[in-house]
Amino acid sequence: MSERKVLNKYFPPDFDPSLIPRRRGPKNSQQVVRLMAPFSMRCNTCGEYIYKGKKFNARKETVDGEDYYGIKIFRFYIKCTLCSAEITFKTDPKNTDYTAEHGASRNFEPWRDEKQVEEDDRLARLEEEENNPMKALENRTVDAKREMDILDALQDIQDLETEEDQRRREEEEADEKLVREVFSKVSMPAPPAGQSSSSQPEASTSQPVTLKRKAGEIEPDLYSLLPESTRELIDSKATTSVAPLAKKSKPDLKSKLGIKVAKKGKVAV
Repeated sequence: MSERKVLNKYFPPDFDPSLIPRRRGPKNSQQVVRLMAPFSMRCNTCGEYIYKGKKFNARKETVDGEDYYGIKIFRFYIKCTLCSAEITFKTDPKNTDYTAEHGASRNFEPWRDEKQVEEDDRLARLEEEENNPMKALENRTVDAKREMDILDALQDIQDLETEEDQRRREEEEADEKLVREVFSKVSMPAPPAGQSSSSQPEASTSQPVTLKRKAGEIEPDLYSLLPESTRELIDSKATTSVAPLAKKSKPDLKSKLGIKVAKKGKVAV
C-alpha cells in the first residue's frame, strides 16, 4: 500500500529521456469525461425523459470545421438510461447554451421562448422602421416621452432627498444652538486674589469647568456611617454575653465493666 504514495522514482545513471519515442495520437481523439445533462430532453427511440442534472460518463470530441469566432465547439456522446441509444449534443458559444443534435429532443422551456419573442419583436420593429418613416418618427416620439417621464420621476426623488437633507441639517443646527445656550449659562469660578481678570485670555471661557468639594476637618467614623438598623444589631450583640459551655467529664468505663487495675509497687534500690 505504501508504493502508491511514492513520489520519487529511481532513474539509472545511463537514462536518456531523448531516446523515449513520442506518442502521437489521432487529431480528433475522443476523451471520456464525467458530466451532467445540461438540459432536460426526451429520447427519440424509447421516449424516456432525461432530466437536467443527470450524470453520465460521456465521450467528448472537438467538432471539425465548426467554430464561433475562434471558439471551439465540442460534441458529447451519452447513452439513454433506458434503451442505451446514443444521444449527442453540442456546445453553443453564441447563446452560451447547448443544442441537441441527434437521438433526443429538448423539452419545452418557456423562459427561452420569452427571450426569443423579445428578440423577434426588436427585429420586427427595426424592419418596420426601415420601411415606414412615419412609424419610425412615432416610435422616436414614444421613446422621448418615456425618457421624459423617467427623468421627471428621478427629479421628484432627488427633490425629496434634498428636502430630507435640509430638514436634517436644520435639526442639527437647532440642537447645536441649544447646547451652546445651555453651556453659556455655566458661571466661571472667580480669579484668585493676586491676579486680575484682565490678565486671563478670552479663550479660557471655552475650558471645561471642574467643581471640587471641600472635605470636612474631622473625618467621619465608620460606625457613624452605618445605617440605624445595623448599629442596633451590633449594640444588641455586644450587650448579650454568652456563657461558656461546661466541659463534659469522660465516664469511668473501667469501673462499669468491672476491670481492676493492679498497682505496681515501688522497687527498692
